[in-house]
Amino acid sequence: MNLALVFESGDYVLIGVFLVMVLMSVVTWSVVILRIIKLYQAKQGNTAAKQAVMESASLEEAAKKVQGMTAPIGTLTADAIAAYRNYRNTEAKTLAEALPLNEYLVSQIRSSMSRSMRQFDGGMTSLASIGATAPFIGLFGTVWGIYHALINISQSGQMSIAAVAGPIGEALVATAAGLFVAIPAVLAYNFLNRSNKTIKQDLDAFAHDLHVRLLNQKD
Repeated sequence: MNLALVFESGDYVLIGVFLVMVLMSVVTWSVVILRIIKLYQAKQGNTAAKQAVMESASLEEAAKKVQGMTAPIGTLTADAIAAYRNYRNTEAKTLAEALPLNEYLVSQIRSSMSRSMRQFDGGMTSLASIGATAPFIGLFGTVWGIYHALINISQSGQMSIAAVAGPIGEALVATAAGLFVAIPAVLAYNFLNRSNKTIKQDLDAFAHDLHVRLLNQKD
């Protein structure tokens, strides 16, 4: 199947469809590669941050060890310790700090978790959109190509199988291109979504343990 023939004989609409397919494919694989690298770094960083916190003898030591860490667990630990210190050291209570320590820590920890997890949402909307729309864009290109192929055949007066099969076969490539782009996007979206949930579950478990430790911290 000669794809160059599509660009040589196709009109601007069919060529535009294929260029959109190429752009979608580039976006898909770029998002996949960047997200996988970020997830790997986050998992490695979470392991190191968790070990550093668990091996610390005090809040001060834990805060120093996680300082500068960009992993979600490191950021969560730093934010939780800062919130604990702020609650203990503030004399003039604000509306939020007037809450009991338990509720105040829960609120601050949840806020930190939301900020940390937001960084993993980048590109997910693009993958979902590409997976949902690429087949329809490819189908549109096929319909458009078949329509113009039949118009050209009727004008030329050639109704043989060879005259029909060639142009229509080239037009069907657009549908195949749509599926070729959509399938990796859908699979990548499901994989990355599952990986994000795994990180969130690990963060939830660590946050619960950190919350209990802070509540039982001796002043």
